[in-house]
Amino acid sequence: MSDTNMNVELATFAGGCFWCMVSPFDKMPGIQKVVSGYTGGNVENPTYEQVCSGTTGHYEAVQITYHPSVITYAELLEMFWRQIDPTDAGGQFADRGQSYAPAIFYHDENQKRLAEESKQRLAESGRFSKPIVTPILPAQPFYPAEEYHQEYYKKNPLRYQYYRAASGRGNFLKEAWKDRAKQEELKQRLTPLQYEVTQNNGTERPFANEFWDHKGEGIYVDIVSNEPLFSSLDKFDSGCGWPSFTKPIDQQAVTEHIDLTHNMIRTEVRSKEADSHLGHVFDDGPDETGLRYCINSAALRFIPKDRLEEEGFGEYLRLFEK
Repeated sequence: MSDTNMNVELATFAGGCFWCMVSPFDKMPGIQKVVSGYTGGNVENPTYEQVCSGTTGHYEAVQITYHPSVITYAELLEMFWRQIDPTDAGGQFADRGQSYAPAIFYHDENQKRLAEESKQRLAESGRFSKPIVTPILPAQPFYPAEEYHQEYYKKNPLRYQYYRAASGRGNFLKEAWKDRAKQEELKQRLTPLQYEVTQNNGTERPFANEFWDHKGEGIYVDIVSNEPLFSSLDKFDSGCGWPSFTKPIDQQAVTEHIDLTHNMIRTEVRSKEADSHLGHVFDDGPDETGLRYCINSAALRFIPKDRLEEEGFGEYLRLFEK
């Protein structure tokens, strides 16, 4: 379905809780807007409570307005598959029931064809051991959800991250869409401990790792990608038995995620480029930032100050200028 005046088209996808289906598409180029709502049911303008009761036949869905000259429907389909468990027709992750079931709603015959081809490719890829059961259905009236549901990930970022982690969606998708060839290459290149820490969120032993009491001048980079992460200038002895830093070299070099493992609520730290698990950040650090980045040595490689130029990190020499 297109609007020739604005040169935009619509795509409608159901993938479980619509809170989790907005942000992936919202961040893609060519997306004009993403609206959370309800479709596929038999009641006009249903409320969230009515839909959740399972009596209206609606799916929680998102309707995407996009510019096809910038992003194609095929690309949207690829993103859609990466947000769901396509083998589960009874809901998604912790959310059960028909209103949380996944579905593709096509707006014209071309979308239908592309969706069927995309589904077939996924089935033949062998990525999932169970059948791909997500239905492809004709688009029906779409009713926007209540305002507090719109862009929930922006309005309530902590609750959104907590929900996404607690539902099991995040871990499932990370495991399902791992690059198998890359994982095999990393197994050959890294030590077993480095692989376990960076790829499987492992934790090394305290006071028995390479950098916990290391005091040389230089920078610490990601063991997988060599992306610069921390400077010795921001390293301090926290007494925890792991290397600790008050801040990254560049805040954009790391990403933070809610971690609910071990019956705790913690903030996990990962590298931005390689997505390596690094450790956790806590709010019990020195007064400078109040933060303690507690990082696994196995996720790091140290480059001494006098080797920065030689290894292509000469720009970081400025950090050590008096």
